[in-house]
Amino acid sequence: MDHTSHLHCFSGRRIAAIIGMVLVGILLAAALGLLLGFIVMWLWNWLMPTIFGLPVISFWQAWGLVVLTHIFFKSFPHHSKHHHDNHWKEHFRRKFHEHQEQRIETSPENSQENEE
Repeated sequence: MDHTSHLHCFSGRRIAAIIGMVLVGILLAAALGLLLGFIVMWLWNWLMPTIFGLPVISFWQAWGLVVLTHIFFKSFPHHSKHHHDNHWKEHFRRKFHEHQEQRIETSPENSQENEE
C-alpha cells in the first residue's frame, strides 16, 4: 500500500473537518447574533415604553443598538483591566515559585543530603 495515498486521504478528511468546524462556527455566531438582537428588542419593548415613554423598536433597530454599544464600550482600550489581570498573575506566580522553593529547601530528602 502506498503511504502517500493514505496521507492524502487523511489530509482531505482533516480539511473537510476544519471547513465543517468553520461553517458550524459561522452558523453559531449568526444564531447568537439573532438571539441577542431579539433579547435587546424584547427588553427594550418591555421596559422603555413603560418607564420612559419611548417608542417600540424593531429587530433591526435593536441590532443597531447592539452594534452601537459595541462601538462605544468595546472599541476603547481597557488598559487598566489587562494590567490588573497581569499584575495578579505575576503576583501569584511569584508567590507560587517562592512556596515551591521553600518546600524544596525544607523537604526531608534535602535535609538528609545536608546531614551526610
